Amino acid sequence: MWCEDHTPGLNVPWCFYDGPAPTDSDPDPPVDPGCQTTIPPEQRIDCFSDGGASEPACLARGCLWCPDNTPGLNAPWCFYNETFENPFPEFDAYRVDCFPEGGGGKDDCEARGCYFHSSGISGSPWCYFPPDNRGYTIVGNASETSFGYRIDLRRSHTYTLFGGDVDDIRIDIEFQSDERLHIKIYDPNSQRFEVPLDMPQAGPKATNPLYKVAFSDDPIFTLNVTRTDTGTVIWDTSIGGLVFEDQYLQLATKLGSSSIYGFGEHEHHSFKHDLNFISHGMYSRDQPPTHTGNLYGVYPFYMSVEEDFNTHGVLLLNSNAQDVTLQPGPAITYRTIGGVLDYWLFLGPSPENVVQQMTGAVGRTFMPPYWAMGFQLSRYGYDHIDVVRTTVSRVQAYDIPLDVQYGDIDYMDRFMDFTYDTVNYAGLPEYVNQLKSEGIYYVIILDPCIANSEPPGTYPPYDEGTAMGVWVNGTDGVTPIVGKVWPPEGAVFPDYTNPVCHEWWIKQCLDFKQVISYDGLWIDMNEPANFLTGSTEGCEFNTLNNPPYKPKIFGDVLADKSLCPDFVHYAGKHYDVHSLYGWAEGFPSLEATRQATGKRSIVISRSTFPGASKTVGHWLGDNYSQWTNLHYSIIGMLEMSLFGMPYIGADICGFNGDAQYDMCLRWHQLGAFYPFARNHNGYGYREQDPAAWDSNFANNVRDILHVRYTLLPYVYTLFHQSHVNGSTVVRPVMHEFITDVNTHEIDRQFLWGPGLLISPVLEQDATSVDAYFPDARWYDYYTGLELSASNRGTTTTVNAPMEYLPLHVRGGCMLPTQQPGRNTIYTRSLPLGIIAALDDTDYAEGEIFWDDGESIDTYENGQYYHAELHASKGFVDAIITHDGYRGVDSLVWGTIRVFGVGASVSSVTVNSASHGDFSWNSGTGELTINNMNAPMNNDLKVGWV
Repeated sequence: MWCEDHTPGLNVPWCFYDGPAPTDSDPDPPVDPGCQTTIPPEQRIDCFSDGGASEPACLARGCLWCPDNTPGLNAPWCFYNETFENPFPEFDAYRVDCFPEGGGGKDDCEARGCYFHSSGISGSPWCYFPPDNRGYTIVGNASETSFGYRIDLRRSHTYTLFGGDVDDIRIDIEFQSDERLHIKIYDPNSQRFEVPLDMPQAGPKATNPLYKVAFSDDPIFTLNVTRTDTGTVIWDTSIGGLVFEDQYLQLATKLGSSSIYGFGEHEHHSFKHDLNFISHGMYSRDQPPTHTGNLYGVYPFYMSVEEDFNTHGVLLLNSNAQDVTLQPGPAITYRTIGGVLDYWLFLGPSPENVVQQMTGAVGRTFMPPYWAMGFQLSRYGYDHIDVVRTTVSRVQAYDIPLDVQYGDIDYMDRFMDFTYDTVNYAGLPEYVNQLKSEGIYYVIILDPCIANSEPPGTYPPYDEGTAMGVWVNGTDGVTPIVGKVWPPEGAVFPDYTNPVCHEWWIKQCLDFKQVISYDGLWIDMNEPANFLTGSTEGCEFNTLNNPPYKPKIFGDVLADKSLCPDFVHYAGKHYDVHSLYGWAEGFPSLEATRQATGKRSIVISRSTFPGASKTVGHWLGDNYSQWTNLHYSIIGMLEMSLFGMPYIGADICGFNGDAQYDMCLRWHQLGAFYPFARNHNGYGYREQDPAAWDSNFANNVRDILHVRYTLLPYVYTLFHQSHVNGSTVVRPVMHEFITDVNTHEIDRQFLWGPGLLISPVLEQDATSVDAYFPDARWYDYYTGLELSASNRGTTTTVNAPMEYLPLHVRGGCMLPTQQPGRNTIYTRSLPLGIIAALDDTDYAEGEIFWDDGESIDTYENGQYYHAELHASKGFVDAIITHDGYRGVDSLVWGTIRVFGVGASVSSVTVNSASHGDFSWNSGTGELTINNMNAPMNNDLKVGWV
């Protein structure tokens, strides 16, 4: 029992037996059945509100255990032996955990200068930071600078969490632009690691910012950021918990809204986050998607929709192992074990503005080649080149569009980079050339692990890399570390933060291009993955490899399935750069494949970080052949869109496990609208390419891929907008309808840009979809039939038999199209078209971007075609705004579909000439104009009456 007693002079024990004390003669004396408390059951304060109470655990917390079965009362059995007053009852939902490593009783908690008691809120920490007397205070006066403020702070207490407290820290607040605020908290007296992204530098203070910054020092330093015009809270650190120690940094802030999205890379089961004291760890890891796991990439970024529908985003630019806890206050607590607290706030005010501003800071996406918009096929388990031939041939036999074939590690000689198996893959160079002659591109996989066990002089990648000193080294900074990945024995790891490594990697890629004429690279296992813990020698026991706080990530130690944190890179310790490994590999990989091909090319990377989209696309990793994963893939795409990674997709039909017929067919329908649309599966599982099932399956997949290929000019234009402006391609519905709160939790539907709503079937045996249609005109893509006005702003059940994917075009939008074909080599010469969906004012608009689809920097060099598209009652036009690509001289406009034409049409003109090939459907209101044969290199003007 624990009962405090303060009777003067009595000095009774506070911890005592509940009954007679045991003796030698009676080690287990009978316990008094009476409950030793004067607190009535109805006044008990639960000591185990987080659940899982037992008598031993209860007593260990210093609480009373007294069962009570009073009918209807439901009194807690484990409770405090006091009825104390909560010093901060209004603070319970904001509590910042003062024992984030777990455990810790009342004495341990108070030794850290924190409070210890239950809040009654499930998941709330027992031990929490005081908001009023634990932190830092301003030294002297805050300095107003040309860029904002510089504030020096000094630790105001003697308590510690993990040791190594930094007594003096500094905050720089930079008003970088009207929409962007930079807040950096660092140690001015010691150099600490900072992420080497080329971020915007401080300049003159913004003159009309969307934010206001205020700070207080009463009694501890707090920082407050609000929106200028509304006063909405963006940041408010008054809940306490600022910690700056050598290996533990923490900051907590109130939020102005509970609508929070982002943080990654994780398998989240809803797009909008649960804030009930939920934690998310971030540290790149070779981890198949798991709900509570930290996955391949790291994205400490969130977006918040404020109560008045303004939107902002916050990026913590920190690459060390970290976690965040979302609190119902609402609030967020950040924890990281290194670097600095480097925050970037983007004030929107729209969701699209937030993404544009964030990508404007970290870097906009590369422009993919046109063929990368096509359907792609891969698997781990093409054990022989004949299996690849058979697979491609049967897909072609069904006339299923195919643009890219992949080579997984099967093609390699003993899983070694820059080799191919001359036995099982004999004739691969010639076969790749054959594929290319048929309009199919070939992308090879490369892993960062390089075999180190080949005889000297027989494996140039290792020999040359060793001579150039490009490997990650041990603690001496000289000796390459050895791990175990795919190669037959050991492997060394390139240090992509080293400029010399870039030279070596590019040379290897160029040399191998002379062997296999690949078109792009797929860089895998770059977390970096390791089948050992650290290395063949393990890891030393020190504070880098075993920090005092391990964030809420998988693995007993940081080196689990990877490298030791104390290993040495050119840019610093692995402790700091671990989660940057894939990001760093992207730069030389894109440069290598562009030099090798002379074209734009693509690189697909498993591990990514903010800014990685400048060089790579991404897939969602080793997912599972399960119905749930269709839904999770949409959430993953939506989150990656927020992170500025638009070229994104999941393995269609799943990587792990045997795909099932109906699921795989529905997944192909969904996957046809992944920006990166690739069917890929794992070793030993059944074949799941679209021609591996039956003719009905193959024909259905061909039909939905024909829809995709019809819309490729639209999605390609969206990628141009993303490359130039940072707009999203796959777009959350709420981005376009932010004032409609019903859209804020939609994650089973998504948009392509502003104009196309995709509502896939995600459940087994379902033949309908409950789809939400925001308040706009919506038209069925296939028939042009307008959705009833009574369905606007409602959830509507839409029929979706097995062969059907619901697609709807939004009124007010125009989508450029093209006749589909077996791959983009053939389609790019076919006539283009336009879908025009009229809004409530009988107006619509759009645009088209067109270039040769493969040259580097066509937009930057002016080598492109661009036209604005307009439609209204009685006309459609395409007005050229830039005419720098002569490839359009051989292209024509073919078909126009106009949705929402309410009156019959008796005549049509194309560029002032009468045109007779048209039809108007009185049942759907669609006007279709065919075979216009109007040159694209002239303005297009179409009219009707």
